[in-house]
Amino acid sequence: MPARTETLHGVFVEILNLGVLIEGPGGIGKSALALELVSRGHKLIADDAPEFHCCSSTTVSGVCPPPLQDFIAVSGLGVLNIPAMFGADAIKKSSRLRLMISLIPTDRFKLEGDEHLKGSLHQRTVLGIEIPAVKLPVAPGHNLAVMVENAIRNHILYAGGYNAAEEFISRQQSFLRGDR
Repeated sequence: MPARTETLHGVFVEILNLGVLIEGPGGIGKSALALELVSRGHKLIADDAPEFHCCSSTTVSGVCPPPLQDFIAVSGLGVLNIPAMFGADAIKKSSRLRLMISLIPTDRFKLEGDEHLKGSLHQRTVLGIEIPAVKLPVAPGHNLAVMVENAIRNHILYAGGYNAAEEFISRQQSFLRGDR
């Protein structure tokens, strides 16, 4: 059976040992965000066109196409060689896709129902496999690198069974009932 592959537009990075695809419309700052994340010690896998492979019935792995390896194109800076600037440890050859983050301009960012408390965690399908996904607004004053790192920390906690929103709601309900 031939391997199934899919190329997605975005930047694939490894943050806190999780493969994360950062997506969004052209010009929103995906590559600049990835550069900031690399400067904070995370690893670049692929800029612009990561290629994803179905490894099993539950696993998708991403790599960088050979012509793009080691490079990132950042608006205003041009093409940068990441290992030449940050060392070989700033690059990783592949990673399992564990989370997708969509950068959304604030004028198009909408939260539905209880997403104001629970966040925008939902599922996306890549090669027939469900991948957790989060939407983040891009607005002046937002430090996207901090938001992305903390979206990943929250995802790790959630995957481990902890849900901060549920705990918050439970505490509020207890308080309103007079349980102190």
